[in-house]
Amino acid sequence: MKDNLSSYTSNDYDSRINSVLPYYSEFHNQVLDVARCLNLSKIRWLDTGCGTGILAQKILKNFDSVELTLSDPSAAMLEKSREKLKDYQGTEYINASSQQLDFKNCFDIVTAVQAHHYLNRLQRKEATERCYEALKENGVYITFENIALSGKACDKLAVKRWKKYLLDNNKSEEEAQSHMNRRGSEVFPITIEEHLNLLSETGFKEVEILWMSYLQAGFLAIK
Repeated sequence: MKDNLSSYTSNDYDSRINSVLPYYSEFHNQVLDVARCLNLSKIRWLDTGCGTGILAQKILKNFDSVELTLSDPSAAMLEKSREKLKDYQGTEYINASSQQLDFKNCFDIVTAVQAHHYLNRLQRKEATERCYEALKENGVYITFENIALSGKACDKLAVKRWKKYLLDNNKSEEEAQSHMNRRGSEVFPITIEEHLNLLSETGFKEVEILWMSYLQAGFLAIK
């Protein structure tokens, strides 16, 4: 499995991600909005595939009483998180992928934002199961991922839209095509239907689409 450093260095990840993924900041807005509506007096929160800590920083700024655990398979990314969150005490850091986690009934919220599309189907299943196991009963799992569209023509059109977005955001033709070429070779998007089925088969009692645009979607599941 390749981690996030396969496409970016940890130094330029934050500055480039919004020019690659349309509405990337909205992923985090949706996550935070769901968390607010849970009305929890204290939150135990696991963010797996935390990257450089972009979401973690927003969590800590928006919630006064949160116990945060961050995990990522990239030691370099995790170190960036440590640097970014140096003013916040009590955050736990784990250098591990989702499928390597071993928590049982610990967290109110588990998030995995753009974390599992590097995985093959078996690894993705294992990762989802570990996130499920990490949650308390009635805990909430929120994941955003690259997706494939069910229809070939629609998927092809969505890819063209994404390429146009990259070019409109000052990517060269070569850079844009490089992102296209990673699809199916380095990253492995699955359809919305497959995402929902995976979550249901893992054992979540309620599963819904939270958000969708271009070739990314968010999913909400309750244990």
